[in-house]
Amino acid sequence: MKWKAFAFTILTFGLITALWSTQVYAADPIPGINIDIGGSGGTAGASNTINIILLLTILSIAPAILVLMTSFTRIIIVLGFVRTSLGTQQMPPNQVLVGLALFLTFFIMAPTLGDINQNALQPYLKGEMTQTVALDKASVTIKQFMFQHTRQKDLKLFLDYSKAAPPSGVEDTPLTALVPAYAISELKTAFQMGFMIFIPFLVIDMVVSSTLMAMGMMMLPPVMISLPFKILLFILVDGWYLVVRSLLLSYNT
Repeated sequence: MKWKAFAFTILTFGLITALWSTQVYAADPIPGINIDIGGSGGTAGASNTINIILLLTILSIAPAILVLMTSFTRIIIVLGFVRTSLGTQQMPPNQVLVGLALFLTFFIMAPTLGDINQNALQPYLKGEMTQTVALDKASVTIKQFMFQHTRQKDLKLFLDYSKAAPPSGVEDTPLTALVPAYAISELKTAFQMGFMIFIPFLVIDMVVSSTLMAMGMMMLPPVMISLPFKILLFILVDGWYLVVRSLLLSYNT
């Protein structure tokens, strides 16, 4: 009966609190809040409002720009293949892999970002060029990076689908076709590298499984035995160094 008395007490307290809140807010209601965008600034106010909306839109798609227009896609997929092939579940954790992928992305993209900062951002901040010219110069720089690592077959796929004329150079290549072509090229390269990473660990799994079956230990999970050997092999060959070195060299070609 104690739990019934306790429940009755809680219910009574809740009803009293609700009635008291109703009386208080009825006597002193919450003031309304109005947000007015633009105001009475006329054309200048409307222009500023549009600029703010465009800025918020760019910030909202910034993660997609980071993922699809830089080296982040290839790096994070390869690192994910490394963890999967090792079979270490959540080790390293996602936060570590994403953080490492981000810093490797900044390292690889440093020349491109430095070029954008020197030729587009700084002249725009100094008032030496308009916003449109700065964006054009920045887009040309990022186009050159993506075009260098995009397969012509993938780019031709999107150009043919959009019925666009063949571009005469990197500057004339539309971003609407170059970005998805670069993305699927990065996916193919990342999966190729992931396949090469899987092979030695697959051999270890097969050897351990065959050994356990020959010894009659069919009830013992092969993963439990092969996991320490895979980690030992990865440590002996300095696996993280080799993986990161391969990623860096893949962008030097």
